[in-house]
Amino acid sequence: MPLSPEEFHRHALAAADADQRLPLSRMTGWDVSPFEPDGLRVSRLREPVLPEPPRHGDDPSDCGSCRARDEGIWLDDHWRLTRVGGVGVPLVLMLHPRDHHDLADLPDDRAAELGVLSTHLARHVEALPHIGRCHVYRIGDGGAHLHVWFFARPEGQSQLYGSWLVVWDDLLPEYPAEVAQTDAGAVADALVASYGGRRGDG
Repeated sequence: MPLSPEEFHRHALAAADADQRLPLSRMTGWDVSPFEPDGLRVSRLREPVLPEPPRHGDDPSDCGSCRARDEGIWLDDHWRLTRVGGVGVPLVLMLHPRDHHDLADLPDDRAAELGVLSTHLARHVEALPHIGRCHVYRIGDGGAHLHVWFFARPEGQSQLYGSWLVVWDDLLPEYPAEVAQTDAGAVADALVASYGGRRGDG
C-alpha cells in the first residue's frame, strides 16, 4: 500500500536539511539541465494540503475545454486538437476529448482511439523538417478534462533532450507564431489524411 500523505512527507523530510530543503537532485547534474547547480537551491518541502484543492473543470458545467469542444485545428466526432501559443519550442499541440473525460474515466473505445491518435500525431510532428523528437505528456493536476501535450523538440538541440524539455520551453524566447501555425496546419492535414476527421478553424 502506498505511503499516506503524512508518511510520504515524513519520509521525504528524513533526507532534508534542518531548513527542510532536500538536496539538489541528480537531474541538476545532467548535461541537459537548464540550471547550473552552483547557487541553485531546492524550495522548502511544504506540508501536505488535504483535501487537495479542486482542479479546473472538476465541475463539468464550469469546464473551459467543454465550452471549446468545437474549436481546434483538427476535429472528429470524439477528439479535437489545438495549438498552444506563446511557447519556446517549435510546436506544442494539445489533444482533448470533446466530451468531458479524464484519463482514468476514459471509456475503452476512446482510450483505444487515444493510443492510435497519439501515435499518428507523434509521426506527423516528427516528420516536420528540423524536428528531432515529439515528446508526449499527460499531467492533469491543473485540469480535470483530459489534455495530452505534444512537444516538438528542435533537431540538433541535444541540451533539450528528455524530461527537462518543458522547463527549457518556458525559458526559451517565443518561437515565431507564423511558423508554428504553418507547421500545426501541416500536422492537422497529415492527420486528416492518415486518421480521418476534418480541419478546424482554430
